[in-house]
Amino acid sequence: MAESIVEVAGLHKAYGGVEALRGLDLQVPAGAICGLLGRNGAGKTTALKILLGATRPDGGAAHVFGLSAAEPAASVEIRRRTGFVSEEKDLYPVMTVAEIVRFTAAFFPLWRHDLQERYLRRFDLPPERKVRALSRGMRTKLALLLALCRGAELLVLDEPTSDLDPASVEEVLQALVSHVASEELTVLFSTHQIADVEQIADHVAIVDRGRTVVAGPLDDLRSSFCRVRIVFDGEAPAATFDVPGAGRVRREGRVLSVLSRDGADPVVAQARALGPSSVEVLPLTLKEIFLESVAGEG
Repeated sequence: MAESIVEVAGLHKAYGGVEALRGLDLQVPAGAICGLLGRNGAGKTTALKILLGATRPDGGAAHVFGLSAAEPAASVEIRRRTGFVSEEKDLYPVMTVAEIVRFTAAFFPLWRHDLQERYLRRFDLPPERKVRALSRGMRTKLALLLALCRGAELLVLDEPTSDLDPASVEEVLQALVSHVASEELTVLFSTHQIADVEQIADHVAIVDRGRTVVAGPLDDLRSSFCRVRIVFDGEAPAATFDVPGAGRVRREGRVLSVLSRDGADPVVAQARALGPSSVEVLPLTLKEIFLESVAGEG
């Protein structure tokens, strides 16, 4: 198993008595593209701020590169090795594209000028245009360029595709995939866009109400989550399923529908004992896994 670049255990954080994180757990293996998926207000941004040392947790532990994010000296080292793009895409509006690139490059000894030229061309960023005159999509691409070129080992993105048009979303996501393929880099990005996670992530953590409710390699989640559809000749019985992984049971006329988080076999075995006319196992999409997991929390 790959070494974890990010390790979070039991993270708690409250603001004015309101709990933003309620025991968040997270692991991001080296070389992974991990999507932190959750609704607005689920705690994703708070978790990223703690990882980068921008705020302190009230409880639990957060480590990046094996360093404690809560220790001031260690958090400086974490930020040195990490590229971060905030949801606001904070940039100096009075600078031109060329000026902000030169300004940022001066702070990073490992700055990649070859990547700088590649992404200026790929993103079609006009060097002499002021940042304040750029579209939101162009500002996102510029912020991404500044993060990708600094020689970072970890890239942390907070809602990188929010408010972008479909063409810009595709361009940003493809740039991330190709960059990870050519460079040694780990990516952690928060989003509420399920399509973004499905397109580029190989790991996913679903966060709801400050907790991680589902986490793991995306392929593993797809193989372990399923829905068992049980059809009877007459009215479906009001059955319960007391087996590992069994989730919500829905009863509609002749049909029972059972969610399973741990493969189909235990549920199917119990279903057959009820004497149904048919039993069918249906795969779940990531959207269905997300909705079922969040509904379960609610």
